[in-house]
Amino acid sequence: MANLSPLMTIMQFAARKASRGLLRDFGEVEHLQISRKGPADFVSKADKKSEDVIVENLKRDRPGYGFLLEEGGEIKGTDKTHRFIIDPLDGTTNFLHGIPHFAISIALERTLEDKKEIVAGLVYNPITDEMFFAESGKGAFINDGTRGGADRRLRPSARDIFTDSLFATGIPFLGKTGHTKFLKELHQVMGACSGVRRNGSAALDLVWTAAGRFDGYWERDLKLWDIAAGVIIAREAGLHVESLSGGDVLDTCDVICTNERLMEPLRQRVG
Repeated sequence: MANLSPLMTIMQFAARKASRGLLRDFGEVEHLQISRKGPADFVSKADKKSEDVIVENLKRDRPGYGFLLEEGGEIKGTDKTHRFIIDPLDGTTNFLHGIPHFAISIALERTLEDKKEIVAGLVYNPITDEMFFAESGKGAFINDGTRGGADRRLRPSARDIFTDSLFATGIPFLGKTGHTKFLKELHQVMGACSGVRRNGSAALDLVWTAAGRFDGYWERDLKLWDIAAGVIIAREAGLHVESLSGGDVLDTCDVICTNERLMEPLRQRVG
C-alpha cells in the first residue's frame, strides 16, 4: 500500500474532480454521433473544461506553481522551480468517437540548478477508475477503484523472448509526418512478435507497459504532456525509458519503453 504524500493527494483529487465532467460529457457523445457535424466542438469544450478544473484545484493547493497545458499553453508561476504538465484528455479521438479509452495525465516538473526532472506523475482512466501514479524514488502504483481502493505496486512484464511479446505503438495520423518510417518499423516488429496494438493514448500505453499488460511501447512525434507522467511511472516501475533519437526523452518526445531484456531487440527494429 502506498502512503500518499500531500502532493500526490492533491494531484489525485484534481484528476478525480475533473473526471466527473468528462464522464458526463462522454455519456453525451453517443447521442451526438448521428449528427452530420459530429461531436467535435462538444469534445473540444469538454477537454477545456477538464483542464480548467484541474488548474483551478492545483492553483488553490499549490499557489505559485507554473503550468504547461495542452489547451492553455504555458502559465508562468511565481515559483520558478515547479511546473505542472497537464493533458486533461489524452485520447481525444477515442473520446470523440465514443471509445471508452482515454485518460487524464498530470506530472510535476522540478527545476534545480537548471536541471529539470519529473518528480511526480499520475495517469487516471475515468472509465475503469484506475489511477496509476508514482513519485521519484518511491515506486509506481495503481489504485483500482473497482477493487476496494487498495494500492498495488506496478509490476512490469519480465518476458525476454521477443516472439512471445506484445507491443504497443502509435500510428501517425493526418497532418503528421513519418508515415513511411512508421510502416517500416511496424513491419519489422509485427513480423517477429506476438502482436502490436494501437489504442490511441500514449499516457495509457506507458502505464499499461508499467503494469505488464504490454511488454514494450514505442512512438514518435509526441508532446511533453502526452508522456511526462507516464515516463516517471514507467521508470519507477523498473522499466527502461529512452529516446528513440538520442538525448533526453522528455526533450525529444519520441519514446521507447520496455524491460532490460527486450530493449536491444526492440530498438534494433525501430531505431
